[in-house]
Amino acid sequence: MQHAAVDARAGFERLYREEGDRLWSAVLAYAGDRDIASDSVSEAFAQAIRRGDALRQPLAWLWRAAFRIAAGELKRRRGHSSRVPEGSYEMDDAGGSILQAVATLSERQRAAVALHYYADRSLKDTARIMGTSAAAVGVHLHRARRRLRDLLEDDVD
Repeated sequence: MQHAAVDARAGFERLYREEGDRLWSAVLAYAGDRDIASDSVSEAFAQAIRRGDALRQPLAWLWRAAFRIAAGELKRRRGHSSRVPEGSYEMDDAGGSILQAVATLSERQRAAVALHYYADRSLKDTARIMGTSAAAVGVHLHRARRRLRDLLEDDVD
């Protein structure tokens, strides 16, 4: 039994090395807050390690858990502004404008954008992580693109 726990832990360590940065970046794009991204990814991995071999699809479970943990924290902090904090990113003005525009999207739209475009997940994978259908993800993406286009065109004017 001890050997199985060590194997599971080693598997999660490998997943963390291979997917941790990408997962953290996607949660950051979704939440707009480094602390939420760090805490959500850390907690998802901690919960996965506790579950060990009981997880059939650890990677999919980790993505879903990290986004749900981040969503819970965002809900808890709902009284705060959804603006991207000043100085939290080191990027050019265009990148900052995009992140600020993404931060104005609905929670479901932000999740769909972060997973599909930023984390390069398919519609089916995005739907699985979000706990919805691929058709619903398509609707969220369509509405998000339209909203972002309107917001970013206003910035150009």
